[in-house]
Parts: sequence; C-alpha cells; structure tokens
Amino acid sequence: MLSHTLGADDPDNPMNWPTHRRLYASAVSWFMAYAVAFGLTMYASALPMIMERFDVDMTTAIAGFSLYLFGIFFAPVYTPHLSERHGRSIIYCISIFVCGLFHLGAATSQSFAALAVCRFFAGFAGGPCLVLIEGTFADIWSAETTNTYYAFLGVASYFGAATPGPIVGNFVVQAGGWRWVGYVPAMLILVAFAFGIGMPETYGREIPRRRNKARQLPPPHQPPAESGVTIAQMATITVINPIKQSLLEPIVAMISFTLALNWAVTFQWFITVPVVLQTVYGFSPQRAGLAFIGAIGGAALAAICIIVIEQTIYKSCKTTSMPIEKRLIPAMYGGFLLTASLFWVGWTADPTIHYLSPIFGTAVFIWGGLSVLISLVTYLFDAYPPAGTLAALTAAACSRIVVAGIVPLVIVQGFMNLGGNWTLSIFGFISIPCLAVPFILYKWGPALRARSPYSRSLSIHSHMPLPMEMSHTGDDHAYEGATMHDVRV
Repeated sequence: MLSHTLGADDPDNPMNWPTHRRLYASAVSWFMAYAVAFGLTMYASALPMIMERFDVDMTTAIAGFSLYLFGIFFAPVYTPHLSERHGRSIIYCISIFVCGLFHLGAATSQSFAALAVCRFFAGFAGGPCLVLIEGTFADIWSAETTNTYYAFLGVASYFGAATPGPIVGNFVVQAGGWRWVGYVPAMLILVAFAFGIGMPETYGREIPRRRNKARQLPPPHQPPAESGVTIAQMATITVINPIKQSLLEPIVAMISFTLALNWAVTFQWFITVPVVLQTVYGFSPQRAGLAFIGAIGGAALAAICIIVIEQTIYKSCKTTSMPIEKRLIPAMYGGFLLTASLFWVGWTADPTIHYLSPIFGTAVFIWGGLSVLISLVTYLFDAYPPAGTLAALTAAACSRIVVAGIVPLVIVQGFMNLGGNWTLSIFGFISIPCLAVPFILYKWGPALRARSPYSRSLSIHSHMPLPMEMSHTGDDHAYEGATMHDVRV
C-alpha cells in the first residue's frame, strides 16, 4: 500500500537516479543537518562572555543553549505536514535560510532576551533539516542499508555538535568575542544554502505532482497522506498518538526513555567537559575544546561498527530482507559502553589521574550512545504501519529533545552539590535498566508489535483497512519498504 505512484522502473524514482545525483541530494541533506547542529553547540563556548556581557547567572546563560533544542522540539510535529504538501527540497531551503537569519539576529542582539528569542527560533526554523534527512535518505537508498545510511545521519549531527562549540568555537570566541557564535553558524548556513539550491525533489508523493504540473496535466490521483489530511487527523498522528504511545505502548515507552537518557548525557557534556578540564586540570578554553576530538573519534567508531555489522548480517541472511530485530544488535553492546563510560568518566576526572582518561571515557560514551541511538531509531522505522510509525518516531524524537534541553539547565548545580563522580554515577545507575531494552525487543518485539493496536490499523483513513496479507512481519520486505519510504519525513 504505497502512498505514491512511482513504480520501481520509473526513471523519476530517486532509487533509479544516476549515482552522482543520489550522492548530491544526500550530501545536501547531510550538510544542512550538520550546519544546524553546528549552530546548536557553538553557543556553549561563549557562556562566560555572555554571562559578563548581559550580567546573568550561569543557568540563565545556559538557557540560550537549551532554547535552541526546545525550538527543534517542534520540528517532528509540524515538518511531516509541510513536507506532505510541498515536498522536501523547498522545506530544506526555506528552513536553513530562516535559521541563518535568526543566527544573525542572535549575533546582533543587544539584550539577553533578544538573544534567547533568536536562539529559540533558529532551532525552530532549522529543525526540519534534522527531521527531513531521514526521509531523504530513505527515498534514495534501499531498505537493506537502513543502519548504514542512518550511521551517516547520526555522524552528521554528532560531528556538527562536536566540532563547533568545543573545537572551533573556543578559538573563534577567544579571538573575536561572543557574537561570533552567531556569525560563524550564519556563514556556514549560507554555504549550505548555496550548495543546496539545486537539490532535486526526492519525496515520492511530490515528484508526480511536479511532473504533471510541468506537463500541464491535472494533479495525479494519490491516496490520502498517512500524516493526515484534516486538522484533527494531523493532530492525532503527530500530537495525540505520540503522547499515547509514550505512555501506553511498551516498545515506544522503552525506546523513548532510553534515548532521552542518552541525549540528556550527550548534551550535558558540552557544558560540563570544558568546566571539568579547566577547573580540575587547568586547561585553557582552546585546549579544553580540542578534547572533543575524542568525541568525533567515538562517533566515527560507532558508524564504522554499525555499517560492518549490518552488511555482515545482511549477507548472511538467507532471505532477501533482514528482520528488523537484527538492527538491535549495535544497541546490545552500545548500552554497555554507555553505562561503563559514565562511571569511568565520573571517577577518573581527578587531578591525580591523567586527563586522557576522562577524554577517552567521553569518546567511549559517544561510541556507545550513537550505537544505541541508530539501532533503536532504525528499529522504530519499521516497527509499525505508516501512521503508527510516524507517531512513534515523533514520540521518541520529542522526548529525547526536551530532556536534552532540560538537563544542561540543572547539570552545573548537580556537579557543584554532588560532584562530578556522583552526578555521572546517578546517570549510570539510571542507564542500567536500559541495558535490557534491546534484548527484550529482540526476543519479544514481534509479539509486542502483534498485540499493538497501532499494528492493526495500517491507515489513518477509515476507507483503507489493513488487508490480512499485509500484516507486518520482520521478514516482509515489501511491507518494510513501504513503511520506510512513505513515513520518514
């Protein structure tokens, strides 16, 4: 039950494009996601200057970091509906351009209130680039490479987050002042916008519409969008159902909690690592920023391991498709790396222990955390029929974004009152139950999905009931492809 009319042999189907065109579209989406992530964490390098310039305390200054995430929080809610009506390419270009304008606004702000507002709307406008990249890659690349291409998606966000603030930001801010945390992302976004002007449309529902318009033909007949047509349907899919699934759907609840904890720790590093290295080891801001090179190495290790594991498993499968439970394997070892690294960093960030120990521990956390993220999100991609998958992905995305924005606001108090060792140990203890999540889903995931009400309703539209022969199984490649390529936006 594909929601578009592009056939497998249609030359306009993105999977039939020449390799250079597919690579270009992928590169544009990757670069734009990288630029948005770049603008998020570069702000952290200017916290002391912002506190001094606007006479605010540390928590208030950190709010400018968190507000960017709170703006991104809304992207999974509204992006599917914009993409359905206008396609992906135009949303990319408008999103990244407006995001750049708000970065300029932040750079020229004369009050902290203006800075905070501009940061929020920079995240709000740029968020679709972080959401649409999943759909773009799913449009272009086959279902058998799900973990592989999501490894590249994850690297875009993690590289973008790790390089600006801690590495580039500390050098630029020390040389030019705090306003460059707005100017530099704006310049990078301008380059990304120029690079993406010629991006071809990849969305399977939009391509026939544009093709018919170019031929002066009436719009093609297409089934209603699974993201909803009426306001009530749209609210149900991206607001009501995500809330219900987060509370009542075991798979979504477990994955959302695990990923929320994952991101909570990931984004607090940008606040705490510079503080620890400068106060405990006497690092300069620039030297503390260079410590995040280890995080880049951890992300690269995660991507390489995931790609190798997926391709090895796929080649060993006797069928033409890989059961989605196999995508959980990176999360099985990644969870142990994540938990161990929290205790490692917490209890080795001490003047009596070499500074490389907590730096390597942070790299191990990124390795494990990104492995868990990629594994669990790609599992959700095909865990339910289209409308259910979209709601599940929205629930998981929004929960981890909002928690990632809240924790940096309180982490400094935690380090001051409890110390870094016990603060990170608390996160470590909380993460221990999460170790069981991929194993539970691997063994009982098919049974949980079979009993789910979201698995028994393929379409939000009442006139499109679920045929018995299309009920979801991990081995159903045709169904899996339909889910992935119609829902990811």
